[in-house]
Amino acid sequence: MRGSLGEKINQGGTADIHVWAPGQVVKLFKEGFPLRLGRQEARMTRAVFAAGVPAPEVFGEVTLDGRFGIVLGRLDGPTLLQVTRSGAVTFAQAGAILASLGLSVHSMPPPPEAFHLRGWMDTAFRLTGDIVPQHIASGILALIDRLQQPGDGLCHGDIHPGNVIMTADGPRLIDWTFSIRAPAALDHGFTHISLTEFALDVTDNPQRPLAVNGAAQSEYARLSGKPVAALRQAMETWLPIATVRYFLLMGGPTSERWRRMMQRAEAALRPQD
Repeated sequence: MRGSLGEKINQGGTADIHVWAPGQVVKLFKEGFPLRLGRQEARMTRAVFAAGVPAPEVFGEVTLDGRFGIVLGRLDGPTLLQVTRSGAVTFAQAGAILASLGLSVHSMPPPPEAFHLRGWMDTAFRLTGDIVPQHIASGILALIDRLQQPGDGLCHGDIHPGNVIMTADGPRLIDWTFSIRAPAALDHGFTHISLTEFALDVTDNPQRPLAVNGAAQSEYARLSGKPVAALRQAMETWLPIATVRYFLLMGGPTSERWRRMMQRAEAALRPQD
């Protein structure tokens, strides 16, 4: 593929973003990141872009010094998180953007490349040893078996303001590494955890992520024609699964907040009298 590794312009927990060619960047995954997940992100990003979802265009794949990379169309602009912090976008507007992007994902049929949630979780439990206690792992798999339906759609798996680029052509949703075949309620659970748990540990204004989350739920309900209460109830049903999946992706407990979250997930799995 024509291009060369240029200036690093961004970085995240799993990858660095470098200039590659005019109008292109390369997302270069860090050493040790599973190759199968990098290739899965490339496949999924291609599929959703082809389906018309506002995502980056994929131009190819490269390997540089043993690191796998995806060559993507360059998306110029701040993140939704940045413009919400600056006040250029209101909390309500940010929530509406997240809701619109989420609905665009959930409205498309899941591509053949999409991992099934049940298989992903089962494999993750086996590969991560005892990070999740056996009784919780068994309870989560049983809950998925009860809830998942053959017609389940596609979830992005990590919709939050930091994963939205505000380009001149409109918002674009990035980082499709953890997309999964599952109902929209699971994606709502992921967003809820991001904005009501993770964000509180790093934000300068705790009301911001909470308000954005509330606005996202309300706008999604309006766009989908479903009552807010029904969407929240469905999300709460899937919340233990979302919590444990995030726990697996994070590699286990990272804070006291995580321990409390896992305790709530465990409590939700207990039979109700």
